[in-house]
Amino acid sequence: MPKFQPFLMERWMSKYEQDVEFNLSESGVHPILLKELLSDDSNYIDQLLATDLNYPHVNGIPSLRKNIASLYEGAKMDNVLVTSGAVEANYNATLSLLNKGEEVVIMLPNYMQIWGIAKNHNIKFKTFHLREEKNWAPDLDELNNVVSKKTKLIAVCNPNNPTGYILTKNEMDSIISIADSVGAWILADEVYCGAERLTDKQTPSFFGRYEKIIAIGSMSKAYGLPGLRIGWAVAPIDIIEEIWARHEYTTISATMLSNKLAVIALSPEVRPRIIQRTREFIRNGYPILQKWMDSHEKTFNVVPPQAAAIAFVRYHLNINSTEFAECLRKEKSVFIVPGDHFGMDKFFRISFGLPQDYLTSALNRIHDLILNIKK
Repeated sequence: MPKFQPFLMERWMSKYEQDVEFNLSESGVHPILLKELLSDDSNYIDQLLATDLNYPHVNGIPSLRKNIASLYEGAKMDNVLVTSGAVEANYNATLSLLNKGEEVVIMLPNYMQIWGIAKNHNIKFKTFHLREEKNWAPDLDELNNVVSKKTKLIAVCNPNNPTGYILTKNEMDSIISIADSVGAWILADEVYCGAERLTDKQTPSFFGRYEKIIAIGSMSKAYGLPGLRIGWAVAPIDIIEEIWARHEYTTISATMLSNKLAVIALSPEVRPRIIQRTREFIRNGYPILQKWMDSHEKTFNVVPPQAAAIAFVRYHLNINSTEFAECLRKEKSVFIVPGDHFGMDKFFRISFGLPQDYLTSALNRIHDLILNIKK
């Protein structure tokens, strides 16, 4: 059997997230109810009931690709491929660009999928870091130093998972300039665009700023619709064709109903309401988390996230992060993501884009465990 690097965080979540009372591991906001999604127009229900449960267009039904393209300046339908979640888009995009032995440079901390893909496919990888001491701003000197003529791809996540950091325009321009200097592609995981905490201005996409961009999006994070399993890649048409060819090996297509529900969610009438809902969960939830952390003097440090429904928290307890998360799961039925899954012990990732009572009850249970650890 070939050596294989499991996706530690996703394996952890798939094993346990359905079996706990309080799940604070998810990185999106509290999922939307179907009746909430369809509340604007009763005609939506009639349209859905008249759906032929056949294959949709394998690359995404035209109305969905049109709605997605409208989110990206200069994009057209043919620049869009609909996938089964952003995870499929990331996977097939990476393998469309990189062969065994070729080089990718990966932003860390990050959603560790592309790191794992590189390991499993014998792709050489280097890293550059967001620096906690600089409020998670990227170390662009490090990026400039590690990129070489062999670099074919730079992988970034903006807004970032797990820190919630949003790149500035100058930082985006610098990353593009460094990529351009060696002719590298940029894969930009942008699934948290729309989930901003401090502004109503959506985080700009890398797409349209440089010719070698693959922008990845999803219905999961900023839209509270993870169960649709709808993601997408937006890229030059020739690269979309390459990713599409691999898409037919992995999933063939997302479902017809998911395509149609995503059309509704991304429509000009419904999308603003969903984005507002997301931001309300994030903006109402973070002060609860911050107040709770402040009540534990000298226990936590956090750079407040600029976007996303998660915080990446440094803790000062004499316990490993995986051990801490395991104790919390087993003893308190509360689920968080240990920093070990990002290669960073003494951190954990925690959700806060949740209903107030749910979040408060879960935090109270974490408090009880902390008291036991400190004894």
